[in-house]
Amino acid sequence: MPDALKHALRQHYRASRQAFAAGLTPADRDALEAALAALVAPLLAGCHHPASYAAMPNEISPRHIPGGFALPRIGPHGLSFHTCPAADLVPGCAGILQPPATAPRVTPDLLLVPLVAGTAAGVRLGQGKGYYDRVLAANPGVRTIALAWDIQIGDTLPSDPWDIAVDFVATPTRLFDCARLR
Repeated sequence: MPDALKHALRQHYRASRQAFAAGLTPADRDALEAALAALVAPLLAGCHHPASYAAMPNEISPRHIPGGFALPRIGPHGLSFHTCPAADLVPGCAGILQPPATAPRVTPDLLLVPLVAGTAAGVRLGQGKGYYDRVLAANPGVRTIALAWDIQIGDTLPSDPWDIAVDFVATPTRLFDCARLR
């Protein structure tokens, strides 16, 4: 039943996210993403190898967050993070832009992660493939900040033993210090 519940929640939150993003004007979206960046930027202090993600059309974009971010590449062994100029990004899984296989690989010390839904305690419901949970399990010292629209924050979400909670959840209007709330 947990898989069925997670599937239903993903459908619900994806539809909510899609409807919310579709209703934004470009100026409204830009202002919300800039507000998100203002909340997240102070958390980058002391970070040497930050990594982020290339947003899908209805995901909140980290584009206004200052810093030189490595980006994920989905390969045969899961996610890896690479640095490269934006002009060198290539379409990957589901058409999401990613660095080419030849781009220099880095091990991030801070990771901005997307989500389908999340809670103030840092429970993160992702796309369902487990890519980020495997990266976080293999790199327990990396600080994590999940980025979301406010519509993506729920009171509770199911969590399996392999699901890794994030340290912070940030929206354009709120910043949750999840580690403090656990």
